[in-house]
Amino acid sequence: MDNMASTTSQLEMSRSVHDLGSLDTLRAAAKSGDDGALEEAAKQFEAIFVQMLLKSMRQAQDAIADKDSPFNSDQVKFYRDMHDQQLATNLSTNGSIGLADVIVQQMGINNGVMPSGAVRSDGDLSILNRERVLTRQQNEDAILGAQGATKAAVFDTPKAFVENLYPQALEAAEKLNIDPKALIAQAAVETGWGKHVIQQSNANSTHNLFGIKADSRWQGEKAVVDTLEYVNQLPERQRAAFRSYQDFASSLNDYADFVQSNPRYEQALEKTQSPNEYFSALQEAGYATDPKYADKVMSVYEGSLLNDLMPE
Repeated sequence: MDNMASTTSQLEMSRSVHDLGSLDTLRAAAKSGDDGALEEAAKQFEAIFVQMLLKSMRQAQDAIADKDSPFNSDQVKFYRDMHDQQLATNLSTNGSIGLADVIVQQMGINNGVMPSGAVRSDGDLSILNRERVLTRQQNEDAILGAQGATKAAVFDTPKAFVENLYPQALEAAEKLNIDPKALIAQAAVETGWGKHVIQQSNANSTHNLFGIKADSRWQGEKAVVDTLEYVNQLPERQRAAFRSYQDFASSLNDYADFVQSNPRYEQALEKTQSPNEYFSALQEAGYATDPKYADKVMSVYEGSLLNDLMPE
């Protein structure tokens, strides 16, 4: 509780334009997996934007103002600029113009939908204008036969996420001949470090770490949830059925089986020694509709947060 209060206090301080360490505070909060970090960063950006608008208006006023006026002195301008800076911060904090809300909505993952990478089934390549394998009726049947689902946090922190999943990722990684850290990075992108895992209507977790959809060949339990897909590189909200597992080990092993059994990913499997090439090939083969999916996974894979948490 004390740590939470300390983090909240630090984020509140970061809203002040006179706090020179505010950006470092936000960076630290983001690395810790704090959900409020994105909101605070968005407010900082909005404050900077508003400040630029005010500065532009002031410059226009100065251009036509009387240069000999005592209200146009350098000292007055100095205090006026300080006032404008704090005014911009207060406006963004109170949500007066709404820019921060738009940024959070566009960049946040806790918005009621699965990440855009979640597009795994034999019918998904139709989104990329490739061969359609699942018919529309099959996809509708899969959705109608599944339970309604939501998302829920399974792990409170990235540390708990890594500590719990790494031992279970070793077997799946060995099957694919890939660094287990690569699977952890991919699962982190798909689930927001375990904070946005699909949950059944009965509150049971699906343990779905990789957003694999439930096509007509899947005989296990399913869960329906909204998903953000890219159609012609534009995000679009869709609704789809996803696979449900008994535990995370089953999810990891099914991921390995899914990739190995699908001819589409043969080239990707030849590049597992290089995670960068593997994820690029995986995306190229249609694993995800997000055009930046591979970059996002590699950003986590190479990032200091995951590397600091990995067991030695």
